[in-house]
Amino acid sequence: MKMKKILAVMLAMLMLVTCFAACGKKQDADADSPSKTETKKKFVMGVDPEYPPFSYLGDDGKYTGFDVEICRAACEYLGWDFEVFAVNWDNKLIQLDSKECDCVWSGMTILPSMKEAGYIISKPYFDNKQVLLVKENSGFNASKDLAGKDVAVQSGTSGEHLLQEDLKSLADSFKNVVACDSFLKCFTELEGNAVDAVFVDEPVAVSYVAKNSGYKIIDENLGAEQYGIAFRSGDQELCNEIEKAVAHLVESGKYAEIAEKYPDINKDNLTFLK
Repeated sequence: MKMKKILAVMLAMLMLVTCFAACGKKQDADADSPSKTETKKKFVMGVDPEYPPFSYLGDDGKYTGFDVEICRAACEYLGWDFEVFAVNWDNKLIQLDSKECDCVWSGMTILPSMKEAGYIISKPYFDNKQVLLVKENSGFNASKDLAGKDVAVQSGTSGEHLLQEDLKSLADSFKNVVACDSFLKCFTELEGNAVDAVFVDEPVAVSYVAKNSGYKIIDENLGAEQYGIAFRSGDQELCNEIEKAVAHLVESGKYAEIAEKYPDINKDNLTFLK
């Protein structure tokens, strides 16, 4: 009887040891499982919410546009979650620094002052120029015709910077330079005759003319520039990952496929396709 009791106790102890070992293996397996320990990276793209054809609200109430689609496709390739954050363009770098977004990617002009301030700027992806948009029947055919007139420009843009610096003599010839918080507001001011022209990026002007009759673009190159993507100081690795993903989109043909959806964008100006 004693021997049976001893065997029973030993059997129970063996079962407990086996159970603990199995539980330990399960815990180790759970710990190694990506679904348990790894969280998907979220990439937040900062955009101007009223900047067609690069970034704007679509008819479905979701953000779209060339820049938005390229970023979304890059994030899909990298396996990242993608989110759009609408910045106040005049405060875009403040919002970037406060980590409300991971980049500013929305037809943003590469300025030497940004690099000097320590921001990481991607390779240029678009060659842009500034133009004047006027009403078709206005009689304005050159920038000199707007002397003594009111001209609108979006606050915080390279256009505003040009009028304050390199094109100051042109700005001084205007009666007033009216700064608005969005291009949409600029166009509304022009439509209501509150201003006589809008100083604006060429692709934005082309997009507006294509969708609204009675307007024309004064054919003058008033300032050549390039678009890039801005990242915070120290985020060179993040910039590199995005650039590599975009390079993959170019190689796979996805980049050109997305570009074809936006006829207002001059494909010759897309530097990644050259």
